Amino acid sequence: MTFGFASSSAASLSTSVTAASASRLLEPAEWAAAGIPLLRNPREVVGGLHVRHRPRPSTAVVAVLDSDERLCASASFTRRSAPADGWMFRNALLDQLRRIIPHDLRRRTPVRTAVLLYCREGEARWTEEDGAWMWGLRDACTLHGLRCGAYITLTQEGWQVLGEGRGGRSPHAHSAPEPFALSEVPPLAPRTGGPVSEVLRRAAAR
Repeated sequence: MTFGFASSSAASLSTSVTAASASRLLEPAEWAAAGIPLLRNPREVVGGLHVRHRPRPSTAVVAVLDSDERLCASASFTRRSAPADGWMFRNALLDQLRRIIPHDLRRRTPVRTAVLLYCREGEARWTEEDGAWMWGLRDACTLHGLRCGAYITLTQEGWQVLGEGRGGRSPHAHSAPEPFALSEVPPLAPRTGGPVSEVLRRAAAR
């Protein structure tokens, strides 16, 4: 009797966990309706992140852009081999954001935007794993005071901005960064703004 009860409880728990995980993902239609800002130059953003982080399959790259779409900070990490779950992805992204850039929770409206590039195997079409990353990115941005930006996949077919229909064949999940591109990637923008930072930037460029 006890064994049967325990098995039933375990099955019930497994079902509830699966249902919870399924609720922590965004369908393409939901993502498109969320008003995610369009990237002005997605090819440049993707190329720059690819050169900086050289992602391989199962690598996520989270980047923060300023209002002029300049890169403020970025970080990459490897996705753990566990079932896709938006809550876990949210925590991983939030941990990276806290490491690389201060939060903007005191601002009335976000001024910086976080985008996510995820390199994975498989076809370019939307998957439930993508939906979990979308949910995680949106929630992490809310908790860190950022605007939720584009979600980009990098597969063997190339790159694409999900929900926008824009993409390209290069770079792709197994391509190496172009040897000349690294010198063309601009340095990260300084965290502090104002005239003093502008003077220092100009002096360094001379």
